[in-house]
Parts: sequence; C-alpha cells; structure tokens
Amino acid sequence: MSKSEYKGVDYYSIDDILTDEEKSIRDTVRDFVDKEVIPIIEKYNQEMKFPMHLIPKMAEIGVFGPTLPPEFGGIGINNIAYGLIMQELERGDSGVRSFASVQSALVMYPIYTFGSEEQRKKYLPKLASAEMIGCFGLTEPDYGSNPGGMITKAEKAEGGYLLNGAKMWITNGTLADVAVVWAKLDGNVRGFIVEKGTKGFTAPEMKGKLSLRASVTSELVFEDCLIPEENLLPGSGGLKSPLKCLTQARYGIAWGVTGMAMHCYDTALKYSLSRIQFGKPIASFQITQEKLAYMLTEITKAQLLNLRLAQMKDSGKMRPQQVSMAKRNNCEIAKTIASMAREMLGANGILDEYPIMRHLNNIESVKTYEGTHEMHTLILGEDITGISSFEN
Repeated sequence: MSKSEYKGVDYYSIDDILTDEEKSIRDTVRDFVDKEVIPIIEKYNQEMKFPMHLIPKMAEIGVFGPTLPPEFGGIGINNIAYGLIMQELERGDSGVRSFASVQSALVMYPIYTFGSEEQRKKYLPKLASAEMIGCFGLTEPDYGSNPGGMITKAEKAEGGYLLNGAKMWITNGTLADVAVVWAKLDGNVRGFIVEKGTKGFTAPEMKGKLSLRASVTSELVFEDCLIPEENLLPGSGGLKSPLKCLTQARYGIAWGVTGMAMHCYDTALKYSLSRIQFGKPIASFQITQEKLAYMLTEITKAQLLNLRLAQMKDSGKMRPQQVSMAKRNNCEIAKTIASMAREMLGANGILDEYPIMRHLNNIESVKTYEGTHEMHTLILGEDITGISSFEN
C-alpha cells in the first residue's frame, strides 16, 4: 500500500484543524509505515523478531522523544503531532509503536523529568538518535496492576546502591543499553538508571507469545547489582513517579490503537467493495453497512477524544483520569473493530495476506498493558464518585 492509496480515516474533517506542521509530521510517518513497515512486518511477526533495521530509520524521522527540547535530542513538537506519530506507527504494528513509546514515554521522559542535568546530557541525545535503546522496569512477576506491592529493593552500599529483584513483561528489555528501573529504597519507590553490562544484571527474552510477536519482551533480573550513586534519578520519589511515566505511555496508546482501528476499517471497507457474493459486492448488504457505520463512528469518537486530550496536555490541564478514559475506550473499540473486520473478511480474515489477525492478536496485549480495562474503569469510577474501590 503506497502513500497515495492510504488516505487515512477522517469523517469529521479533523485535518482542517491540524496545522501544516502536524500534517507534515503525520504524513512523514505514514509514508515510512507504508514503505518500510507494512511490506515486511508480517515476516517478522511470524518469526517472532523485531525489525532491528527500522530503528535508525525511526530515529532519522524523529519519533524518539520528539516533544523534548532540541538540546536533548528532541524537536519540540506538540502533543497532537506526537499522537499522530503513535497513530501511524501502530497502523503498521503494535510492536513498532511500543518500541517508540517505551523509548520516548518510559525512558526519555523519566530521565528528562526526574533526572539530573548530567543524566539528561549523557543519555537523552543518544536515546533520541537510537545510539542507545532503553527499557522501563516496573511490572514484577507477582505485581502487575498493583505496582506498589513491588519487592525489588535497593540498599545503600559503598559507591552506590545494591539492587535485587526481578521485573517481567519488559518491552525492549533484552535489546536495551539502559533500563529505567523502579525499586524500593528505605520503603520509598525510586528510579535508577541501570546500564547493560552491570554485574548481576541479566535480561532474558520471553518466548512463546501469541501476541506482540514482532516485539521483544523480556525479564529483568537483578542480583546484587551495584548501581553508581550518580545513576539514581534524583527527582524521583514515591509511586507517583513511575505512574507519571505510565500516564505518558497511556496517552500514546490511546492514539496508537486508533491507528490500528483505522487500518482494520480501511482494510474491511476496501475488501467489502471488491468481494462479490450473490452477484454484487458485500458492501451492498445492510449488515455489512451497519458494521462499517459502527466502525467509522467509533473511530471518529476516538479521534475526537484524542484531539481534545492532546489540547489539554499541551495546555497543562490534562489529568491522568482523562488519559484513562481515552486508553480504556480506544483499546476497547480497536479490539471490537479488529474482530468485526475479521468477520467481514470471512476465512480470508485469518490469512497473513491481510493485517487483521495480527492486529487482533496485538490488541489483546495492548488492552492489558499500561493498565487493564478493569483498572481504568475503577480509576474513572473513583474520579466520578470520590470513592476508591481499590484495597488499601
């Protein structure tokens, strides 16, 4: 599919309110996805490998930390443009968008937000250029939705801190040159920069996934890892620090899965117009039209949620609960749309000739990570009622 063939999905003329810069950034990434991702991604999905050759090309078009200032490797774009980048990348594949999300929202963001000036200068330009790959270690084998229960600990030692524990389901872990790891220091959650090659640090890759197959998912294991004093993120403190990072990642996911839904809708629409049954295209049948109308309506609603969320983020008025609403809603509709598209393609929907089944498998992971549907439901419920339903 070339750039000229994919025009996007824009029923409410959102393009009319985008700036020329925002459209230019989106179109650059859209072209990259059309030419570099879509033609090869199914092969990597089948082989359970990440397309490493894409990383320098992604850096070249500026998708790593693009909202950061130029002195730290960013290009200072706004959050609408950033969201559009995530939207286009996930149209290609969730694994490709996840790579960029982790690098930007979960590694560069905490170093920029909680790090020292020395840490910013040392790591951020290299992460932006992909000279370094990063990962984010919060989730543990026994603590997913309850990160505050983490058992990974850091203890003060001569020359720094001794880190012990394990993290799980870590995107890019095995590839990473640097990990932003969260551990309890004297009972308080703090962030640490752990470099590849640190004695006692291993990152074995997790195998056997049926979802996010074109993505590297790993464990992180720490056994008496001595972390230098200067690798503590000085501005970090309490669970609120990693949760701020998750808010950034969830923002990108809300946009990303909208791109996935757009791709599924576009594929189903084109298929229904060309597939002839009973002497006419299946697009002429009422049930098919009802499905297409549902898909387009939900995509449009998701786009409007994202746009307003970006405006609030840029103005400093966005709240984490509002991100929860967008992540929760958009993942749910992307899953529904991918499933409906598979049905519309019939048996062809399971073939790797089409992207539907890959997207459908991927959304199972994306709906779960960075807060499950249920957790975001309860976050919203507490915000609405003022009553927490979480155990204290």
